[in-house]
Amino acid sequence: MCGMASAESTQASVRESEPVRPTQEDEIAASGSELIGGPLGRRALLGTSWWTPVRVVALVAIGMFALGLVQKAPCYNGAWFFGASSQYTHACYSDIPHLYQGRGFADGLVPYFDKLPGDMQYLEYPVLTGVFMEVASWLTPGSGTIQHQEQWYWMVNAGMLMACAAVIAVCVARTHARRPWDGLLVALAPAFALTATINWDLLAVALTAAAMLMWARGRSLAFGVLLGLATAAKLYPFLLLGPLLVLCWRAGKWRDFGKALLGAVVAWIVVNGPVMLFAFEGWSKFYTFSQERGVDFGSFWLILAQNSTDPLSTDTVNTLATLLMLLCCAGVAALTLTAPRRPRLAQLAFLIVAAFILTNKVYSPQYVLWLVPLAALARPKWRDFLIWQACEVAYFLGIWMYLAYTTSGDAHKGLPTDGYHWAIGLHLLGTLYLCAVIVRDILMPDRDPVRRSGDDDPSGGVLDGAEDVFVLGPAAHPPRHAAHFDGPTVEWGARRATDGSP
Repeated sequence: MCGMASAESTQASVRESEPVRPTQEDEIAASGSELIGGPLGRRALLGTSWWTPVRVVALVAIGMFALGLVQKAPCYNGAWFFGASSQYTHACYSDIPHLYQGRGFADGLVPYFDKLPGDMQYLEYPVLTGVFMEVASWLTPGSGTIQHQEQWYWMVNAGMLMACAAVIAVCVARTHARRPWDGLLVALAPAFALTATINWDLLAVALTAAAMLMWARGRSLAFGVLLGLATAAKLYPFLLLGPLLVLCWRAGKWRDFGKALLGAVVAWIVVNGPVMLFAFEGWSKFYTFSQERGVDFGSFWLILAQNSTDPLSTDTVNTLATLLMLLCCAGVAALTLTAPRRPRLAQLAFLIVAAFILTNKVYSPQYVLWLVPLAALARPKWRDFLIWQACEVAYFLGIWMYLAYTTSGDAHKGLPTDGYHWAIGLHLLGTLYLCAVIVRDILMPDRDPVRRSGDDDPSGGVLDGAEDVFVLGPAAHPPRHAAHFDGPTVEWGARRATDGSP
């Protein structure tokens, strides 16, 4: 009698098989490969060259990052320093050179401990990002004009952020062991290159990508430590603990979740504790500033405010945004517990971070960096990824043209308010589109590119191939046979035999 091999044995055989070739399953990837000689053939000698997929992905990521630096050249050579709107018309704005003097690094002030002149009394960034900024200031020559120092400061930060970009690309390429070429989605993402040096977000993104890799390798404590460090650099990474909690609930992996939570809490306290203890007012500035900040660029709240005669107060927006985010969290939890198959971690991670971005009262253009690695893991399909990226590039151009319009006086060079609202709408629709496709993959697992390749959840670590212990709704009583489709079906990480073999 024919039977199905155990999840553990068949899962191991799947992982030992050759990597998935995107040119064989993705039309866009196959077409794009013509630029470098066409799709990989069946008789290609794999593993015989120094040019492994991970190395190629890393070098492409560095090359695209370098192109992003070139795009900032008009600002480096003057637009940051001369003229209020030229840095916007050239779409090359960056916070980094402006904050070198504006946040006291040029004067040797210690972040969080020393008060700053002006309206912002303390550095308004999380502690680990502040450390990153401070280290870059130590590497910046203190001689020469302030313009010369700011140029150096930006270049030093760019070098450090380039290392972060390479780490992100490598981690994504290695998280799904059989799909290393998915890292090219990150490496070639145009919005990634354009926004990489606007701010310091890549530090938190790199730590989060490394955390995802550790979880995929089954190292729960290391995942927690890295996620705690990422949260000490930017607030959003802690959101990943929510989906992980529900996934571990469904799979009964409470011990692994506990180790991850412990590692995250301890790492966050180790970084933040000394500053909280000795400079609480400076440490808390990030949190009070986030709470007191009004409706700002990129959010649908701004569209409402600019089209209303009586805009909502900041407190009201904070409350409504929090309620919307909680509703999204409840929706993701319900989806996780009722889906016909347990969703993949990367899918839920993208959805929860996207929900935060969509409901937040501000969307800075570099926030797209948060989503790029998660999108590559959640939906490794070039068509959908590029549709979303096109919307983000349109928003990137839209916000700078809008700022050029508002800073050019009577000349009105740039994009007026109504045009900027359309740019915001494109960003919102592009993100919602990718969310919708991912939700469809969760509800219809046979549409998921990762699972169609024969895997369950290659970024899931202990969740990969695990049986459910708590399920709600129809998923608790699945039908005996799934709908037919061309290709291998997968059940909890085990490739089901379709040729009659045991």
